[in-house]
Amino acid sequence: CSTICDGWVCFFFIKAGHMIPVTQSYLPPMEEYLHYLNQIWESHQLTNHGPLVVELERKLKEYLGVRHLFLVSNGTIALQIAIRALGLRGEVITTPFSYVATTSSIVWEGCTPVFADIHPRTLCIDPQLVEESITTQTTAILATHVYGIPCHVDELQRIAMKHNLKLIYDAAHTFGARYKGSSLVSYGDVSTLSFHATKIFHTAEGGAIITNNDQVAHQISYMRNFGHKGQEDFWGLGINGKNSEFHAAMGLCILPHLAECIAARKQVCGWYDKRLAGSALTRPLIPEGSEYNYAYYPVLFPTEKSLLRVREALNARQIFPRRYFYPSLTSLPYVSAKHCPRSEEISPRVLCLPLYNGLSENEVGLITETIIASL
Repeated sequence: CSTICDGWVCFFFIKAGHMIPVTQSYLPPMEEYLHYLNQIWESHQLTNHGPLVVELERKLKEYLGVRHLFLVSNGTIALQIAIRALGLRGEVITTPFSYVATTSSIVWEGCTPVFADIHPRTLCIDPQLVEESITTQTTAILATHVYGIPCHVDELQRIAMKHNLKLIYDAAHTFGARYKGSSLVSYGDVSTLSFHATKIFHTAEGGAIITNNDQVAHQISYMRNFGHKGQEDFWGLGINGKNSEFHAAMGLCILPHLAECIAARKQVCGWYDKRLAGSALTRPLIPEGSEYNYAYYPVLFPTEKSLLRVREALNARQIFPRRYFYPSLTSLPYVSAKHCPRSEEISPRVLCLPLYNGLSENEVGLITETIIASL
């Protein structure tokens, strides 16, 4: 199909069974993955910090420009180990606008999440409201770089130092993103990454914990491996947070293709920008000094009613955007949350449009045509 101009084209997409998901995992050439599988078969080492895990950790440290990086089984375990390694107790100030794992990890580790509302333009946590939320029970700030958009890192660092608080960044969306010339994961005491299959850089399932602090790194190193100090002794309490050689192989295949993946996503975002210019939709602000990774394409609707109307029209044409992040985490049943009016008002109006390598300009045309006609 070469044109997006009328209902017949839309009918064609549906009848042909063509479905446009919100994202689609990038897969490297099969022969590149088979190259690493052959190494696994030869070594017979499938897990327990095998050579491919070690190689991937080394290459990721080089790529990100960080001192310590630990590959783990997923991004949620990364958050939980980070909280435990920093010895957090009491209250942790966090954002109500993120994926649920940001908050659930705090609760799971026996701490109390305290929500500070978001900045209305970046949708990241508002530093002024963070400082207003600090009490004698506060031990840390856990902020999310939402959609890969940098938090107000300089201001959050100032607040953390002033009040002697630990600073963790949930950087699940940020791989490849930079701020003021440095990778976003280089900020804070600890940053965590998700390498889930939906991410720009993935290992099918996985994550990583990053720190530039040698003592914290030592604790992370044993906490992700049951606490082991050799085969018959233990440094302390640990959990099984390891990842396998098969997952590391996927990451080693994808890393060399990352620049082209980001470039392809940037092109898709450019098509969206052009076709949605002048519409009633708005976009979050990406701060000056940012090098964005085009992880998501979120749009804000004037009302929730208009969002639901457009989503219904898109779904009817086999197009499936997602409401990242809805509902506001203040609504979780296991937290006692104060009212966060910005998050609670913005969350129902945000929709992430399909974005992935291989999404064509014609498909973007169909998506945007449907949106504009249904607003």
